Amino acid sequence: MRSLLLALCLIVAAGMAAADIPRLPNGKPDLNGVWQVLNTANANIEAHNAQAAYALVDGPFGPIPAPEVVALGAVGSVPGGLGVVEAGALPYTPQARAIRDENRRAWLERDPEIRCYLPGIPRANYMPYPFQIVQSGKALMFAYEYAGAVRNVYLEDPGEAPIDSWMGQSYGRWDNDTLVIEVTAQNDRTWFDRAGNHHSAAMVVTERFTPVNAHVLMYEATIDDPQTFTEAWTMRMPMYRRYGADAQLGQFNCVPFVEQLLYGHLRKSGDAVPEEAAP
Repeated sequence: MRSLLLALCLIVAAGMAAADIPRLPNGKPDLNGVWQVLNTANANIEAHNAQAAYALVDGPFGPIPAPEVVALGAVGSVPGGLGVVEAGALPYTPQARAIRDENRRAWLERDPEIRCYLPGIPRANYMPYPFQIVQSGKALMFAYEYAGAVRNVYLEDPGEAPIDSWMGQSYGRWDNDTLVIEVTAQNDRTWFDRAGNHHSAAMVVTERFTPVNAHVLMYEATIDDPQTFTEAWTMRMPMYRRYGADAQLGQFNCVPFVEQLLYGHLRKSGDAVPEEAAP
């Protein structure tokens, strides 16, 4: 009797949740809106403790922040997080793990986010900025506040992408109420986070967006990259719909903000930034 009552409760709860999901005229879930995560996955998708900085150097009594980030103080520190990787630790090959460790030591020079490069998928979805889903019965697009990144999701199989790119090629389909997107043809220059977790150009990302109710999406991304990992793995996190006047994207076109970092050394000597003021 208890088992029967529990089963009935689960069925009723599932029905109530399904009834709370907004839908388009064609019956598919309506994902239109501005969404954002509330976690520290962009810092490190694996579980991690807080630390003084990503870029550390040897100090007299242990690692200390690199000189370039000392002035940032707590702003340049790393917040702790529970992680979003389903299995806990990433299944790197030994060679790929060594590259990850090098990336962490050289974070200031290597992290593409520092230079305002496009973030790639899945990182674009859990950076500390909102993104917008624009959906109709015939089209689907994602727009991201960071760097003005966008991606068009094909709803019919487009075939193999002609070239690798920062955001890759996205092909979407519906599995009941779950939007499934396969992302291919990304280059190997994007990272999963600021902690140096990386991938190769052979990576295939399978995303799953499942509405829980009108305000929450459960997001999953399965990573298949045999050149970097010994097996496929999955990250999972909730996404929340912004509400009211906050439900819009701002502009964070960070390209002009990194011109001095990228091209300052090309200035004429008379226009050079004083050494003590340079980043």
